[in-house]
Order: sequence, then C-alpha cells, then structure tokens
Amino acid sequence: MNKLARLLAVPSLSTKTRSIFKLLGASAALFAITVFLVSLKAPRASAERESDRDHDERKIEIGLNIAPVPLNFERRDRRLVGLGSYLVNAQMDCNGCHSQGPATEYIGPGNPYLLSPPYAGTQIINPATYLGGGRDFGPFGSHGELLHLYSRNLTPDKTGRPAGGLRFEQFLTILRTGKDYDQIHPNCTGAPDGNCLLPPFNGDLLQVMPWPVHQNMTEHDIRAIYEYLSSIPCIDTDIAGAPVLRNDCQ
Repeated sequence: MNKLARLLAVPSLSTKTRSIFKLLGASAALFAITVFLVSLKAPRASAERESDRDHDERKIEIGLNIAPVPLNFERRDRRLVGLGSYLVNAQMDCNGCHSQGPATEYIGPGNPYLLSPPYAGTQIINPATYLGGGRDFGPFGSHGELLHLYSRNLTPDKTGRPAGGLRFEQFLTILRTGKDYDQIHPNCTGAPDGNCLLPPFNGDLLQVMPWPVHQNMTEHDIRAIYEYLSSIPCIDTDIAGAPVLRNDCQ
C-alpha cells in the first residue's frame, strides 16, 4: 500500500475499544430506563400520599361528627381530637366497656339493640355515663376471688387530663404495657379478701382491658385518643365500693 493509501485508511477498532463502547451504550440505556421508571412512579407516589391525606381528613370529619358529647377544643389540636374520636367511637368501642353497661349505655329510643319501634333509628349514647367507667366484670380471678372488677373512668378531672389526671407518658405506658397505676387489685399476700388476685394473674397489670392489642397502635394514634379524652366532659361516677371511679371535676 502506498503512502497516500495508508493516510486515507480508517483504522479498525480494537476488541478492547469495542467493548468500552458497548459498555457505555448499555450504561446510557440503563440510565434512560431508570429515569423513565422514576418519572412514572413519582406521580403515583404523590397520588398515594394525597389519597392517604384525604383518608385521614375523612376520619377526622367522621370523628367530629359522631362525638356523642360536647367537645372542649381550648388549647387542643382539633384534628387530633377528631381522629381520637374516630378511634374511640368508630373503631375501638371504648364506651362499650368504659360505661356502666348495656342497660345504661344508650338512652330510650336510641338503643340500636331494640326492636323498631321502640328503637327510633338513631343511636343516642347516654352522656351521663359516657366513658365514666363502672362496668362490673367481676367476680374475676383464678378462683373468682376478686369480687368486683370495674372498668375505669376515662373522663378528665379538673386538670383537664383524662382518666383522672394521667399525663400522656402514663397513658402511653398503660396502652403499651397495661401498667395499673392505681394498684387497687394487687396480688394477694394472704387469704383472698375480695380485692386481691391470686396467681397466675398479675396484680400489677390491668385485667380485661385489651392493652395487649392496643400496644400495637402508633404513638400518633394514642396521642389522638389522649387528646380526645382530654376534650370530653368530666363525669364523677359514684359506685359504692369503687372509689377509683370518683373524679374531681371542679
């Protein structure tokens, strides 16, 4: 080949060079695909977040509408109160246990368990017993030794804190561990006297209350329940032999 031909000849690519070009091309293609997939996913994720917010707002709206008693919003988060009401009244049926029982839970024609008539078609929860405690679950214990086990009063006292003045940290501990701060049904140290529990029941823990289920709730939801219980009217439930139900409302 003469000199001119050698100058005009296009050099062939080496195997190594061709491999580099192939790698660069594959990387560019992978990058383009990734960008495309992200662009598809982003609007969907945004829509899902928007849907979650709408769902929460709907819960708050329902909670505020179904609260059976007047609510005090002073120095309280209205959205948390609404969510708490939804949890307490639409999901957990707290009043089913923390009232004085089915006989007084509803008022007259507002009792949905009755035939229609007398049931008028609209539930009317009795505000005089709402979350004031006093339902008797006794006799209770390994040999029925605890003569009465009353559900506690969840309404706020004069401090504005629920369940007779519990701080949020205490309320959270109760729902997480079942700790009984009142210690009114300890384990028996001698013969049963009607107010103590025999093993294997743990007198340090609240019995009957489904705290083993509630402990799985998020702290945000527990805070909402606390906020709602802080906003309801105080009830001073007076049952002979159950001083723990008394509440200092003034």
